[in-house]
Amino acid sequence: MAIPERFSNLPDYAFPRLRSLLSGVEPGLQADEAPTVLTIGEPRHPMPDFVAAVMADHVHEFAKYPTNEGTPGLLNAIGTWLQRRHDLDVAPERIMALNGTREGLFNAALALCPERKNGQPPVVLVPNPFYQVYAVAAASVQAQPVFVSAMPETGNLPDYESLSEDLLSRTAIAYLCSPANPQGAIASRDYLQRLIALAERHDFLIFADECYSEIYRDAPPPGALAVATEMGQADRVVMFNSLSKRSNLPGLRSGFAAGSAENIAQMRRLRSYAGAPLSLPAQRVSEAAWLDEDHVIASRSMYQRKYQIADRVLGNVPGYRPVDGGFFLWLPVEDGEEAAIRLWSRAGIQVLPGAYLSREVDGVNPGRGFIRVALVADEAQTEEALTRLRGILYDDV
Repeated sequence: MAIPERFSNLPDYAFPRLRSLLSGVEPGLQADEAPTVLTIGEPRHPMPDFVAAVMADHVHEFAKYPTNEGTPGLLNAIGTWLQRRHDLDVAPERIMALNGTREGLFNAALALCPERKNGQPPVVLVPNPFYQVYAVAAASVQAQPVFVSAMPETGNLPDYESLSEDLLSRTAIAYLCSPANPQGAIASRDYLQRLIALAERHDFLIFADECYSEIYRDAPPPGALAVATEMGQADRVVMFNSLSKRSNLPGLRSGFAAGSAENIAQMRRLRSYAGAPLSLPAQRVSEAAWLDEDHVIASRSMYQRKYQIADRVLGNVPGYRPVDGGFFLWLPVEDGEEAAIRLWSRAGIQVLPGAYLSREVDGVNPGRGFIRVALVADEAQTEEALTRLRGILYDDV
């Protein structure tokens, strides 16, 4: 059976590509050394100390089918967090628990993207570079993905306002990640206001991926749903967040979507046929995590100290941009693949070529001249790895 054409042009995922790139290349390690893996965005800070106890108290609930949209306790806990963090009053029917936000970012397109927009195939706007599920979601609904470069000259955010009126008239969905993966840029309140006004003018939805929102340098990043609500246009935004980065619980696979009652109802309807709800014990842990901020503050402080390490070690590298939020460095190099091979072969340091997170448009891949470095190790390991990285890639600076 032939692979559907809409999926045939999807490149391999970033990590299999990296394995292929480094295959046969011996890591530059001493006999007693282990590789330094700075590729995957998997938090390594301690998870909250209450997780095991809550899970144990509810382990008997693995014998029950879980609630599809989220238990009342979990939805209320998420609503409490939205009120505390964004000053938003969001009723439970406007929230949906997710089995990880990747599920939500994908299924929201299935549930909410129209088959036609102004009589033509719909357009889905994708920042470039980007989290790869955005492109797969567009392909799944047979929309035209339009990759919009997010480069230093645009503040590392996509300039959707620069697109043609014709393209915007066909746009059904625009994805936005803030803080951005991989660049660490934060969409300001002004940026969000202008994007929401653009969506209102051209009648499209904004899928706001805010999974890194609780990891930041200075001020908390503004939320797209909060800004849209202030503008009286809350129905323009579906926001997504999770416990993976905020609470160092990537294996829990727990997140949520919030938006208008109508949009969430459509997503819930799809979930009832084709979803994978969180187990009840996982929902109980999630409820406790959204209600607690102490562990979040402690983890954020660790990231902030690693920002300072990166600034100190790499601050005078031409093109270095301090991280505003999230936990990735987006470092300028001549060629990301060549830099990844050099770091692996000389020091056993594994980083991700930026081109693997981007698409080529008009012969240009905006990630080619970058590598992504995850600041997930502890402070001592981070300083050692970045110092070695600097010596290999920027020894002439």
